Amino acid sequence: MSLHRSGFLEAADEMSGLELLHELGCTDGLPVVVPTPERVDRMVFASGLPADVSLGAMGPNHGDATVSKVAACAVMAGCLPDHLPVVLAAVQAAMDPRFDLTELQATTHCIAPFLIVNGPARHACGPVASGFGALGPGHRANASIGRALRLCMINIGGGRTGSSDMSLLGHPGKFTFCMAEDEESSPFVPLHVSRGYAAEESVVTLVGTEAPHSVIFVGDSDDPSAADRLVRTLAMSLATVGSNNAHFGRGSAVVILNPDHISVLAAAGYDRTSLAEALVERAANPRALMHQLNPSMVRASRAGDGDELLRAFRSPEELVIIAGGGSGLYSMVLPSWGAGPHVNPSVSARIELNEACEIPGMTLDR
Repeated sequence: MSLHRSGFLEAADEMSGLELLHELGCTDGLPVVVPTPERVDRMVFASGLPADVSLGAMGPNHGDATVSKVAACAVMAGCLPDHLPVVLAAVQAAMDPRFDLTELQATTHCIAPFLIVNGPARHACGPVASGFGALGPGHRANASIGRALRLCMINIGGGRTGSSDMSLLGHPGKFTFCMAEDEESSPFVPLHVSRGYAAEESVVTLVGTEAPHSVIFVGDSDDPSAADRLVRTLAMSLATVGSNNAHFGRGSAVVILNPDHISVLAAAGYDRTSLAEALVERAANPRALMHQLNPSMVRASRAGDGDELLRAFRSPEELVIIAGGGSGLYSMVLPSWGAGPHVNPSVSARIELNEACEIPGMTLDR
């Protein structure tokens, strides 16, 4: 095994190449597809872009995220060429200055980029799952697309555990963290439409979050108290006293509503905007309690403000609410970090589908 003068790594066979990538810290700890020149060229060709086009600098090491480098990471992650448009858009969103990728990679918090796919790309670049088990195993596009972004963060951005990625424990979403919104089953307008995009556009939204927290709720739309109880349950889950949001009072968070729960809310007249407003109002804890639990971070109550509520969010815009999952008892909330120069916002980027193509049976001679 050696580094060829052309800049390519050389190995005797695939197994040796895989072991070399592990030794060099180029993997996420799991086996990868060895990014041979032929495989990377095929991925680049499907993008419709020149290999040396730069998407920008990826922190914390500010590596140049060229199309060929992103394509190599997509190959390693097991992506098909059809997945690449989402990966490219996710990389661009991650490098948006507002996303604070350098700080996100370096914090001791467990934050990881959560990818939400909307629009026709859910089907054209996948399918990207949105229903049962969407954040679990068994969905190739979800697993490969999310993993490709992480491998870019490792190999282009330089985010390596214990040296530049300082997360104390991490969470499994730091391997892969991707799903689509279930637009077909949702009574709400799609997320990307609510953010100003056209329904026919394809968009990926990135939010830096913790691992999903399950929220159990039993109710139906015939129960007049159900919607209020569900809103309270979601709000209390978002403002759990151990979360950064509860302490900092800021930062984005995600709410994933299963079909049963979102139907209860819609029947009560909620849409995405009014639900976010209600959650921000109710996601709060008494200052006295927060001080009692964590006095070094929350000052004691002053005279007359013993009942003061500390809100977990500053505005409804900090909540990203989507439909997804299977029908039943459980929805999810994903609290966040709430730090960085831009305070951990969500960022969206358009997915360009018209340039990507796969040529059946294509081979490249080198």
